[in-house]
Amino acid sequence: MHTHTQERPAAVLVSVQLPGIDHEQHAADLAELGRLVETLGYDVIATLSQRREALGAAAVLGRGKLRELAAYTGGEGELASSAPQRKDKARLRWEAEQREAEGDDDEDIDADAFDGDDLDDDAPEHDAPDTGRRATLVAIDHDISPSQIRNLERATGVQVLDRTGVIIEIFHRHARSREARLQVEIARLNYVAPRLRETGGTSERQRGKGAGESALELDRRRIRDRIAELKEELTAVQRDQSTRRSLRRDARRVALVGYTNAGKSSLMRALTGSEVLVADKLFATLDTTVRALHPEAKPRVLVSDTVGFIKKLPHDLVASFRSTLDEALEASLLLFVADASDPMYTEQLAVTRSVLGEIGAGDVPSLLLLNKVDRVAPEQLDALRALHPDAVFLSAKNPTDVAALRDRIVAFFEAAMVDGELLLPYGKQNLIGEIYENARVLEEAYDEHGGRLQVRAHPAALERLRSLLSR
Repeated sequence: MHTHTQERPAAVLVSVQLPGIDHEQHAADLAELGRLVETLGYDVIATLSQRREALGAAAVLGRGKLRELAAYTGGEGELASSAPQRKDKARLRWEAEQREAEGDDDEDIDADAFDGDDLDDDAPEHDAPDTGRRATLVAIDHDISPSQIRNLERATGVQVLDRTGVIIEIFHRHARSREARLQVEIARLNYVAPRLRETGGTSERQRGKGAGESALELDRRRIRDRIAELKEELTAVQRDQSTRRSLRRDARRVALVGYTNAGKSSLMRALTGSEVLVADKLFATLDTTVRALHPEAKPRVLVSDTVGFIKKLPHDLVASFRSTLDEALEASLLLFVADASDPMYTEQLAVTRSVLGEIGAGDVPSLLLLNKVDRVAPEQLDALRALHPDAVFLSAKNPTDVAALRDRIVAFFEAAMVDGELLLPYGKQNLIGEIYENARVLEEAYDEHGGRLQVRAHPAALERLRSLLSR
């Protein structure tokens, strides 16, 4: 019996290599965009790259590259001018010289639609791409304006998303908890609002409520109202989250932070023995998960897995996920997880540190974990060890490595703990669980007044327990 597997839609990646960006960085950014697009559910069938001094104001690319792009989508590859342009003889002569220099004798090109022609291209020209598939998405590795997106859609005949649009769409699809869904929807609406435009026949003024508004103005007002509603809902959810966090305020808390797909969820699963989603794709984890370190430490240590960072993370998403990242801000120890096998790991670490600095978590004690060492050649691993002598080198798949990391985490908290004595009256035996939750009981002795417990705990936790017992 033949089973038909449905083919995924196709996409084309587009990037402009600007001055100051070296080839290696440019290639890494494009590869990352490709992974983002694949996470969105598309197969990348082509990548178009062009060197330019700046992004073209009209359509990002020069006209030759735009035609090449349209060959993959079935579009016309032309920008129709919104109004006829009057050109003097000098302008016409300049255009003719440019076409001759390019070997392009097409007289119908509207040069005013472009502010620059093709320069040194990294990708070869394609007269007729032999992919057998038409792309239905064009992904641009830059943040571009609404008008540039419209022009590209007009020229290609398919949907166009810039880098921010791709990331927001992934977040929109992957968010699971109520808090994450609210945060993503706010960011998505903030992204969509300036990109709304009038459609034919809808620009007339509205009657009744909102009289005097065009359809576009009405749509934008509705979006503003919806954002206000979502923010109110989010405030209520975050109030509940804050209450739950306050109940854990004396707990030993570790937050896994790092670039998306660095292996944080795999490490979370290994450290806590929990069934956390593990997937080899970007932004598999959007919701903060908190679990206890396993085997359980005394007192208990909580581990949280946070949303992954990425280069050029849209500012709205950083703002929206500020409460999610509070797990990092309130942690006692940050574990910076980096993929040791990724040649761009240093840049990725810089992105992580930058975002954490933005939310005020830059001074939290931290430990660098270079993960996925099983994918690194021995000589490269030696070089990394010399470069990062204080880092922990491990593979989340290796139980021995994970056990060593657990010991390192426990030792970190042990160093801050002090010995003390707690007097537990018989009338407050209900607090025994609280004591065992927040301190390690070394010795217990009972007399006619109650229990005398020798404990080891963090100073703040010890003080809070004494306060509870003395009430």
